[in-house]
Amino acid sequence: MPSREYAKLTTPSPLSATRSQPPGAVRTIAVTGGKGGVGKTNVSANMAVALAGMGKRTLLLDADLGLANIDVILGLQPKFTLADLVAGRCTLEQVIIEGPNGVLVVPAASGRRHMAELAPAEHVGLVNVFSELERELDVMVVDTAAGITDGVLTFCQAAQDTVVVVCDEPASITDAYALIKVLSRERGIDRIQVVANMVRDQNEGRVLYEKLSRVCEKFLADVSLNYLGCVPQDDWLRLSVQRQQPVVKAYPSSPAALAINEIARRTARWQAPTEPRGGVEFFLERILRQRGVVV
Repeated sequence: MPSREYAKLTTPSPLSATRSQPPGAVRTIAVTGGKGGVGKTNVSANMAVALAGMGKRTLLLDADLGLANIDVILGLQPKFTLADLVAGRCTLEQVIIEGPNGVLVVPAASGRRHMAELAPAEHVGLVNVFSELERELDVMVVDTAAGITDGVLTFCQAAQDTVVVVCDEPASITDAYALIKVLSRERGIDRIQVVANMVRDQNEGRVLYEKLSRVCEKFLADVSLNYLGCVPQDDWLRLSVQRQQPVVKAYPSSPAALAINEIARRTARWQAPTEPRGGVEFFLERILRQRGVVV
C-alpha cells in the first residue's frame, strides 16, 4: 500500500502556499544524456560531491529509477530506496543517506521494472515529494535515466538547469540532439548546458560541443546551448569507479577530478534563484504552469 507521503503526490495540492519562506531557494540541476554509456552518472555523482566539498549543501537524486547505480559508484549501502518510498515502506527522509563530503544522496533501485514504468502522474508525484522536502539545501543534482522517456523529460522540465552529457561518437551526438529537440518542443526547455565527456583534450571537447551546437542552430533556432566544459578520458576515473569512490575524492589531482571540479565551480557561480519558496525549489509549479494550471 502506497505511503501517505507518496500517495498524496499524484493529486494537485496548494503546493507551498502555506509553508514558511526560507532565506534562499535551491538550484536544481538535471544531468542527462541522449544514450547510455556517455558517463552522465559519473559526471552527476562527482559534480555533486565536488559541490559539497566547496561548502554547498548538496542533495544528489538518483532519478534513473529502473537501472540505478549512484549508490554503487559512491560505495554506499542504502537501507531504503525510492522503490521503498513508492511502496509505502518508508518516508523520504528515511531514504536519504550521507555520502562523501557530506553530500546527501537519494538512491533509487536497480532492476525494478515497475519503477522504470511509472505513469506520468507518478513522475510528477515524485517531483512533488521533493518540492516538500524540509532540508536546508543550496543545490540539488538529479541524475536522470538516458533517453527520452517521460521520466527523463519530467525531471529535466522540473529542474532549473539541464546538463546534457555527450561523447565523441556519432550515436551520442545524434541522440543528444534528439533529446534536446524533444525537451524543446514538448517541454519548452530552451536553454541547455553541455558537457563533453571522455575526450582526449580540451580542444577535442570544444570541437565536440561545436558539432552539436551547429546541428541545433540549424534545426532548433529557439534553443540556446552553453558549453559547460569537458572531462578527459582518464584511467584514474576508471580506477575510482572500480573502487566505488568518487574520483574528486579518491584522486583529486587527476585530470578528470580537476575538470569536474572546474565544472562544479562554474555551476556554483550561476545566479541564485530569485523566487525562494518553502522546501526544495524543484518547480512542480513550473510544470503545472506550462500545462495551464494556476498555482
